Amino acid sequence: MTQPPESRAPGVREVAAAAGVSRQTVSRVLNDSPSIRPETRERVMAAMAELRFRPNRAARMLTTSRSRTIGVLASSASALYGPASSLDAVENAARDAGYFVTVAHAAAPTRDEILKALEHLVDQSVDGIVVIAPQQRVQDVMASLSLGVPTVELHGAGTGEEAGLFVDQAEGARLAARHLVEKGHRKILHVCGPLDWAEARARREGFLREVEARGAEAVVSREGDWTAASGAEIAAEELADPSITAVFSSNDQMALGILHAARLAGRRVPGDLAVVGFDDIPEAAFFAPPLTTVRQDFAELGRRAVSRLVALVDGGELTFAEPVAPALIVRDSA
Repeated sequence: MTQPPESRAPGVREVAAAAGVSRQTVSRVLNDSPSIRPETRERVMAAMAELRFRPNRAARMLTTSRSRTIGVLASSASALYGPASSLDAVENAARDAGYFVTVAHAAAPTRDEILKALEHLVDQSVDGIVVIAPQQRVQDVMASLSLGVPTVELHGAGTGEEAGLFVDQAEGARLAARHLVEKGHRKILHVCGPLDWAEARARREGFLREVEARGAEAVVSREGDWTAASGAEIAAEELADPSITAVFSSNDQMALGILHAARLAGRRVPGDLAVVGFDDIPEAAFFAPPLTTVRQDFAELGRRAVSRLVALVDGGELTFAEPVAPALIVRDSA
C-alpha cells in the first residue's frame, strides 16, 4: 500500500496567493524593502502568520548575502553573572531586531582559543560579532585582529571606538563609596576583583577617587576571584582590623562571602559593619541581611550593542555619547 504524500510546508507562492500580491512583493517584505507600503506589508505578514510560514534562511542568504545571524564570542568566564547577563541581553536584543544568534565560547582566554572561537563564528557566515570577554588578555587579542566582519566589544572600561557600550563601572563604585561615607564611615575596605578584568580595575579606581575626595581612608585588599569563597577569605584577613567599619565588594558573590566572614568574626551587619556589593544579582535581595548593591542595566547594554552592530553591518555608524548609567540599590546591609 502506497503512503500518501506528505503535505508540503507553505512557501512564498502560497503566501502571495493568500495576500493577493505577487511573489516578488512577498520577497521584498522578507528582505525589509523600504518600497513596500505599510498596508501591503501588514497584509503579507498576516498571511504568513495564518499559514504559519517560515522563511528559508539558506534561500534568503543566496538572495541577500546576509545570514541575519549575529555571532557572540563569550569568554570561559561567561558563567559569571555579568558576562552571562550580557549574553542574555544581546540574545534578547538580537531577537527583537530580527536576528538569530550563534555563540562560541573561548575555552580559555588565550590567543589560540579565541581564534578558534572566532573562526567558528566566521564559518557560520555571521553578519557581525559581539565580543563579551572582559579580560584584558581577550581585549589585547581582539585589538591585534582583522576579522573582515563588523565587531563590537562589551567590557567595563570602554575605549574610544566602543564608547557607550559599557556600564560606567567607576561611577557605580563612586555611588557605593559615597553612600558609605555619607553614613559616617571613615575607614572603608574595598575587596578587589581580579585586575585582569577591566570592570575590577574601574571599580577599584572609582572607589579610591571617591573615598579620598571625601576625606575618608581607603583600604584595598588583594585580588579576589569573584567567588564567595575568595570574599570570605579576604574578609577574614582584613576584618581583624576593628577600625574598618564598612566594605565595598567588587561583586555580590564576594559580598556574600564577606557577610559569612563577618558573622564568624562576630561583626554584626549593619550594626558593626556595613557592606555594599556590585551587580545586583537576583539573590542579593535575599541575603541576610538583604544586600545594598549597584545595579547594572544589562538590557540597555544589549540593545546598544546590537543596534551599533546592525548599523555597522548596514554600512553606517551608531555611537552613544554616554556609557550606561548604574544605580545604587539601597537595602539593609549598609
